[in-house]
Amino acid sequence: MLAKDFVWHYINPELPELEGDYFGLSGLTDFFQKIADRTGDSFKVNPISIIPIGDELIITHVKDTLSLEGKPMEIDAVVVWCIIDGQIKEAWDIPVVQTAKMIKTVKEKL
Repeated sequence: MLAKDFVWHYINPELPELEGDYFGLSGLTDFFQKIADRTGDSFKVNPISIIPIGDELIITHVKDTLSLEGKPMEIDAVVVWCIIDGQIKEAWDIPVVQTAKMIKTVKEKL
């Protein structure tokens, strides 16, 4: 499904060590391994909506949940997928870091 020259673009000035372009399947795997390492394997993607735009673009709204430095949070993000000749050619992952919300743990709720 991924084009050989696939590019994953990650845009997040709050995590500059992860920001940038990742190439091919190995680059995408590397990106998600870095996310897993940074979040203690807590990162999860929860799809909210998927909207096709024309023949080449798909826009997904997701709510990511993760823990950074022991603080559980959720962040809305948009991922724009570009499909060319039936293959995923590029994707832009854009979290809305300014609206990240802290999640209360079970202990904090009690």
